[in-house]
Amino acid sequence: MFHSGEVRRRAGRLINGAGLGLREPFIGDFAKAVPTGVDFVEVTAEHWIRKRNAGLGQLRAVLDQIPAVCHALNSNFGGPAPLDERYLRDIKRFLDQMGIEIFSDHLCHSGDEDWMQMLLPIPFTGEAVKHTAAKIRRAQEILERRVAIENISYMTAPGQLMLETEFIAAVVEEADCGILLDVNNLYVNSRNIGYDAVAFLDAIPGERIVYAHMAGHAKQAESALDNALEGDDAPEPDLYLDTHGHPLADPVLRLLDAAYERFGVFPAIVERDQNIPPMPELLAELAGIREIQQRRLPAAAVGAV
Repeated sequence: MFHSGEVRRRAGRLINGAGLGLREPFIGDFAKAVPTGVDFVEVTAEHWIRKRNAGLGQLRAVLDQIPAVCHALNSNFGGPAPLDERYLRDIKRFLDQMGIEIFSDHLCHSGDEDWMQMLLPIPFTGEAVKHTAAKIRRAQEILERRVAIENISYMTAPGQLMLETEFIAAVVEEADCGILLDVNNLYVNSRNIGYDAVAFLDAIPGERIVYAHMAGHAKQAESALDNALEGDDAPEPDLYLDTHGHPLADPVLRLLDAAYERFGVFPAIVERDQNIPPMPELLAELAGIREIQQRRLPAAAVGAV
């Protein structure tokens, strides 16, 4: 078992500061020269694990310049199907080839066939804790690395017998794994489901956080036409959608700051999958994250991030 804080100390020797999810529109430019202001990148496992060496050339050129972490979509830790050990061995081969030590995936049911890539919530129950943790432990044996699990966005929690915070804490303790804290997912869930996001932070084992995801979201009102058809003039509540297609919102940045206040500074990356803006806009978002990190670091450690 890890001692308190060991997960983050090990990660901190590999990555720090503010990173960026590596996406197709700018990988060619990064292969030539990674812009100043990007401290590390995150690569998506499914985009790379079955490419032949020739297709990995640009990625190798990027990783020759900068550290990386690997994020996946299809480990399916919470689904009922057995662990796909062939898929995980493909990932291990890729991680070894690229010299990547940090691996993460979602705390969810991601589909049992054809790589559905649907991130579905797991029932928050004691039985699900044992099932999910056992799969994560086996994945860690195959990967020969600790896994960091990400909190997902969801609209409902079927079969819930525990608080989400209790479920997360129980899984990471049982599996002896890390946490990838998705701050935007936390904020979106707090608005849609109606809980206190800061209280959520206070209830999770912060020493297990390896790094954070930061992304944008959209606020969508219920259809005015539906209201009119029903003869209802009262506005429906807003729905918050985790889009990865909008700039970082101030409440999400404040929530990251609250996490740093409680747990100390850990690395954070910006995810952008839609409406990807010019690189100067993404670098400005990274600079905003770095400013929060530096403000929360002890004075003697400001140069470390």
